[in-house]
Amino acid sequence: MRTPRSWWLAGLALIVLASVVLAGRALFPPPQVATGDPGLSSSPVVPAAARRETRPTLDPALFVGKARLAHQIAREIPDTLDQLYCYCECDKHMGHKSLLSCYTDGHAAT
Repeated sequence: MRTPRSWWLAGLALIVLASVVLAGRALFPPPQVATGDPGLSSSPVVPAAARRETRPTLDPALFVGKARLAHQIAREIPDTLDQLYCYCECDKHMGHKSLLSCYTDGHAAT
């Protein structure tokens, strides 16, 4: 029984993709973050980026449902949200600096 040509092409594509992924990992290894104990890691400490939004987020207890959960998560990962752009263009109309800004003034709950 003969294998269809499309199966051969799919197999070849899979092999090429796997090779590219493995080569990429070899050329660009993920950065290593020090654990805080100089004896446990010999890699340099990666400094955190300066946060653009410095105001504190609103207390999640002020909200209910999904808004409460969103504000709780904003409190847990502020550095991540500070690196993200808010697509409602509040940076142009409300002076926000990042997505984190939406959680400092109630804008995220609207």
